[in-house]
Amino acid sequence: MGTRTQRRRPELAAFLRSRRARVTPADVGMAPGLRRRTPGLRREEVAQLSGVGVTWYTWLEQGRPINASPQVLDAVARTLGLDTPEREHLYRLAEVPFQADPQCVAQRVSSEVQSILDALDPLMAVVYNARYDVLATNAAYRDLFLVPDNLRTGLPNVLWTLFTLPEGVCPLVRREEELPLMVATLRSSYGRHVGEPAWEEFIRGLSAVSPWFAELWASCEVSPPGPRVKTFRHAAVGRMRMTSQSLSVDGMPECRIVVYTPVDEDARAKIALLRERRERLWPSASSESSAHEGGEAAVEGAVRR
Repeated sequence: MGTRTQRRRPELAAFLRSRRARVTPADVGMAPGLRRRTPGLRREEVAQLSGVGVTWYTWLEQGRPINASPQVLDAVARTLGLDTPEREHLYRLAEVPFQADPQCVAQRVSSEVQSILDALDPLMAVVYNARYDVLATNAAYRDLFLVPDNLRTGLPNVLWTLFTLPEGVCPLVRREEELPLMVATLRSSYGRHVGEPAWEEFIRGLSAVSPWFAELWASCEVSPPGPRVKTFRHAAVGRMRMTSQSLSVDGMPECRIVVYTPVDEDARAKIALLRERRERLWPSASSESSAHEGGEAAVEGAVRR
């Protein structure tokens, strides 16, 4: 930990100096004053505008091992005009838990990403964030997961659904193998969100309704996301073996597209049967746009937690 901190402090110092250099006195409503030897604001000006002591800010920018509160970092970030990614970077370097602006918490999936999901049909595809919230799906994914038993449990979060559904109707087979890995993946992401109210509330809530989740969480196992062969069940077609593959999404940190591809011809045939079933039962949703709108309505109405 000491070595890690020692490496972060010089990076913090360089980052603050670079951000200070790009802010002119005019940007913050100050007169330019006498000729300046370096571009941007002076340290004492940043300290004054942020409401902190000059010595404290100087030590922070020099990378000294001092503690910083979220309130003080927010004040410095406002003075330096940091955007959300820069503000998060500042927090990480200062080793302070980052809490995103509530206005930026809800991540929206662009129409281009949704078009990619739709084009993957009949392969199941979904966009998850680091907490396994469901941000977008295609019709094939909804064929498998958005059934009445699932909707009653609390989608749009996959972990909440899988830990609260009775085993007999859960779409994931061999939960005793798969769910510990998913919880370990969740914990590896949690390290970047310790102390954030949304994450802490999610962990407390799921621990309260699922003793098994609470037990797995207490084990502190950590695992990165990766490809897995999973077996799913559906009341209409039976079991299917699928491989999951994660793809990152530009502009959406910690989010990923997960695509499920059939392992064998049996699974491929059953995916085709699910698509035929959808087109037969809901012919008005056969177009991409209609299927998308119907799926979004299902997800939006699935739970009101």
